[in-house]
Parts: sequence; structure tokens; C-alpha cells
Amino acid sequence: MSPAQQLKGRILVLISDSRVNRLLENILLSSGYEVTFCEEQHCAEKAIALKVPTLLMLGEKLRGGNGLDFAQVLLRKYPGLPIILFVERETPEILKEIIRFGISDYLCLPLRVDDILTAVENALSKSQHNKQWVLLEARRATASLQRKVDELETMTQLGHHINGSLDLDSVLSSIVEAAVELTGAEEGSLLLLDEETGELYMRASRNFQEEFVSTFRLPTQDTLAGSVIQTGEAVLLDESSPTKIKTAYLVHSLVYVPIAKDGRVFGVLGVDNRQKSLPFKARDIKLLSAIAEFAVTAIENARLHENTLLERNKLSTIMSAIEDLVIVVDDQNQLVLVNEAAHSVFGLEDEDATGKLFRDVFSQPELIELVESADKRNFNWLEVTLEGERVYSAQIAPIPNLGLAITLNDITYLKRLDIIKTEFVNTVSHDLRSPLTAIMGYVDLIERTGAVSEMQHDFIRRVQISVQNITNLVDDLLLLGRVEADADAALEDVFLDQLIHFVSDQFSDQIKRHKHEYHYDHPDTFMPIRAHPTHIQHMIENLLDNAVKYTPQGGVITISAKIEKDQAVMQIRDTGIGIPSLDLPYIFDKFYRASNVDSDTVGTGLGLSIVKAVVDSHNGRIWVDSKLGQGSTFTVVFPLKKE
Repeated sequence: MSPAQQLKGRILVLISDSRVNRLLENILLSSGYEVTFCEEQHCAEKAIALKVPTLLMLGEKLRGGNGLDFAQVLLRKYPGLPIILFVERETPEILKEIIRFGISDYLCLPLRVDDILTAVENALSKSQHNKQWVLLEARRATASLQRKVDELETMTQLGHHINGSLDLDSVLSSIVEAAVELTGAEEGSLLLLDEETGELYMRASRNFQEEFVSTFRLPTQDTLAGSVIQTGEAVLLDESSPTKIKTAYLVHSLVYVPIAKDGRVFGVLGVDNRQKSLPFKARDIKLLSAIAEFAVTAIENARLHENTLLERNKLSTIMSAIEDLVIVVDDQNQLVLVNEAAHSVFGLEDEDATGKLFRDVFSQPELIELVESADKRNFNWLEVTLEGERVYSAQIAPIPNLGLAITLNDITYLKRLDIIKTEFVNTVSHDLRSPLTAIMGYVDLIERTGAVSEMQHDFIRRVQISVQNITNLVDDLLLLGRVEADADAALEDVFLDQLIHFVSDQFSDQIKRHKHEYHYDHPDTFMPIRAHPTHIQHMIENLLDNAVKYTPQGGVITISAKIEKDQAVMQIRDTGIGIPSLDLPYIFDKFYRASNVDSDTVGTGLGLSIVKAVVDSHNGRIWVDSKLGQGSTFTVVFPLKKE
């Protein structure tokens, strides 16, 4: 059989009468059909399951079954399968069943060739027609769905373009193109409101001449686009004849939708048909309204980006103008910002340090430790000496949700002034020692040379007291100079509790003389700090001396020492005269004495300055709590020695 003949169809025959089968075989094969014969119902079921035939010729009576019942089962499973029923005798009941079951046709004895071929061709033709009708209806049913899919794809692509681009011109042009494409319009435009003139100008367009776009200006009064701005409602125009839109152009149909944010309309998105009279529908308004939301997003993104650039430029200008060194790192110690001053001082002019680890860019060990252990240290500043012997004060400050800011101030000139001041004080103090010693010597010799009157003896005593006060002042100035200059370079392991014991023993006679009650509280074991032993001793001596001196007789003095986490804490409490609240901010200043101190009380005003200098030089902290007439509590905190 030739391929052309095979195309006519494949016919499956299930008839129990062998004579009829032979007749059908001769007729159908000679007419170009492919014919398969089955004798049993189950055999036909397998053949149909394997490949559905083009046509089924079924006998009314089957071996072990009924042809009508089998036809009913097959049509439920394969409703498009054409079936011709072979009956022995035509009766009204049979015809009713054939119609009710939806069987294509029937044949009965006697069989004629023309009747057989006509029945087959009609059944196949009807089946083909039904298939084409089903396909056509399916296309019609899916056309709307496909259109919606296309619209969603266009919207998705538009969204990707908006989110992936900050070029406002390109994005707005894509929005107008999408509006024209989805509505099938001839032209499209996006109009924005000029806040200064109150007119609408064309920001983006499709199928408009460039000259027209550049010169287009439309007032908001008495215009369709203006009514959209004023009311915030979309406009749908569909006229049988062209309509002129206020000195603009003639159109057959037009749609305008508002572009608004937070209830304020600032633009209009529109499409129109100028040549064809194709009307727009409510669906087009919905589409354009959805696209207008993309326009709002694009304009808002562009505005935010522009503001970000402006703020970044402002920040860059400010950071460039700052002479101090500013470095910002994130919570992973990666560099976020390094200003120009820091680039210059650290030699980073040609290096883009942003994103690199702090330790990979900066080589100063003390700076690296300050940054990497910022949350573990008890202080947030240190002094750093860089190339050229420039001294900087480095401070760190946490930035919430970002990291740390490191600022370095050039204090070289302050250091030089401090050195000059210290050298001057040391020189003057040293030079004063010789005449003071001479004065004391000659005063002592006066009484040895002969008898003196009671008045002369009083004068001599006053001279001795004055010279002693000046000597104490010189000693304090020299001590303060040594502490501030950090003359004793070596640090040792110092146990604070042992030094407190030592100083307390020195002051025991003085405490008894004032009839004070003395207590010392400390733990059984104590951790060491890295410090200058003599400086720490002087600090304790000054604090205890003040407590004894400014507490009336019979008072209570308590010293406590303890370990809290990684810190050594010392407190000296007394029940003395206290410090006025107005004097508290200044008590650590040089030569400052509280306003309630009796003028006859001996003192240089340098004791607490020495204490503060010692605490600062050991990276510690000190503060005072005091109530007038009730006493004072000085608290000193030092970091423990690191293992």
C-alpha cells in the first residue's frame, strides 16, 4: 500500500461474522484504508489503547458481549472516536440507542459497496470536522489567556528593566513603548507637571516627532490631560470624528491615566489613535494604570538615586575639607571610608582601600589592636606616632548598624608644648631647690647664734612653714612633670592591694592622730596590673592624704579593692566635708581647690592633678561621688594585665 493510501485512515473492525469481515476487508483495502480485524473484545481494547484508530466498525453482537454496551464504554473514554455499528436488522429501538449513545452511523444487511464507503467517508468527515471545530474553539478560548500571558511577560520585563537601570530616560521610554504595545495604540506619551510653570511637558514618547516633543507644552486648565492632573481620574475618549485636544493634535480615540504618589498627581500616561478609529476599552485603562505604577517607581528610584549622589557628594566634600584623619570600618573590620587626609598621611593616594581589611592596609600594631579589640578594651583612644615623628590622638566611636569610626587628631604641637612646659617646670623647680635649702639652713642657724625673742621665734616658724610649702609645691610639680612625661619607661606587674597595705602603714600614725576609724576591704587573691609602682604609690598617697586631711576628727575612712571582670577597682570613701557640686567638674585641674576648703589647710592644689595624670597614663578611669557635709568617694579603675 502506498503512503498516499495510508493517509486515508486506519480502521479497526470488531465483527463476529466472518463473511462480513471478508467483504469489508476487500472493499476497504481496495479503497486505500488500513484495516485491522479483532475477534474478541479484549483484543480490540488493547489495540485501541495502543493506538486509537481513525474509525471503529463494531458489530451489534460480539462474542461474550454486546456491541452497544462496548460502544458506550469506548465513547466515554474516547469521545472523538467515530463508530459505525453493524446491525443484522434495522429497528426503531436500535436507531434510538445509536442516537442516544452518539454513534456516528450504522450498516445493516444486505451490504452494498457504496453504502459501506459512504458511511465510512461520512463518519471520517464528520470526525475531522468535529476535531477542527474543537481546535478552533480551543484557540478562541486560549487567545484571551495568551494575551494575558503576553501582558504579564511585558510587565515582568518592564519591571526587570526598571529595577536594573537608573537611566530614567531609557526606563520611561520603555514604559511608553509597553503602553503602546499592550493597548495596540498608534502613539504614546508620558507627560510630567512642571512645578514652576504649571504646564505639562512631554518627558517620553513613542511615534512622535522629536521637534514636536521638545516644544510640547500643555496647560492644565481646560485640557483633558489637565483634568487628569486636577481630578486624579482617568479619561477615555472615543469619538467617531477626530477631536482637537487644546492646541495639541487630532485623535480618534485616547486614554489618559494619572501618575500619582501619596495622593499627589504629578504626571499623565496616555495613548491615542490618530489615523485609525480603533476604540479603547476599560481594559486599556486598567493596563495603563498598572504601567503608570511602574512610572512612579522609576521616577522615585531616580529621585532617590539623585538624592543619594547629592548626599554622597556632600559627604565627600565634607570629608575632603576635614583636616583630621577619618577612617570608617564595618563590623567585619573592612574599610568603608578613608578621607583624603588619611590617604595622604598613610601614603594611600594611589590605592583604593575600600572593602579591604583594616590590617591589610594599615601596619601600625597599636591601631590594629585598637580597632580589632574595640569591644574588649576599657578605653577607646590612644596616641600613635607616625612617620616624621608626628603624634596623633586616635579615638574610636561605634556607628550603629555599620561598624566603627576612627578619628586621628594631630597633637604634635601639643606634645611639643607639653615638653617645653615640663622642661620649664623642671628647670624652675630644680633651680628653686638651692635657694630654698639655703633659706632653711640660715633660718635654723638664727636660733643657734643667740637667744631670740618670742616674736622673733614666731617669725622664724612662719618662714619655715612658708619655705616648706614652697618645697612641697616644687616636689609636686616635679612629680607631676615626671608622670605626664612618663619618665619611668619600664612597666611592672603591680598588685594594687599590696601597695594599698604599704601606704596605709605609712599613714597609720596620721590616722590615729586624727582619731579616724580606718577599714580596708579586699579579696584573698588579687590580679596584677601593668604599671609604674612609684606612680601608683603616689596616687594612693594623695587620695588617702586628702581623705585624712579633709575629714574631721573621729571620721571613718574606708578603702576597698576588688576585681570586676578584666578590671581592678579601688574605692576610697570618707565622711569628710565633701565637695560642692559646682566644684566637682574642676577638682582634677591644676592648682584648683574646692571653695569650702579652709585657707589654713595646707595644700598645693596639685594632689588630684597628679592622681588624674597617673590614672590617664595607665589607661584607667577615675571619678568622684560627693555630698556636701557627708563625704566623698573616689573610684579608680585599671585594666588587668593581659595573659
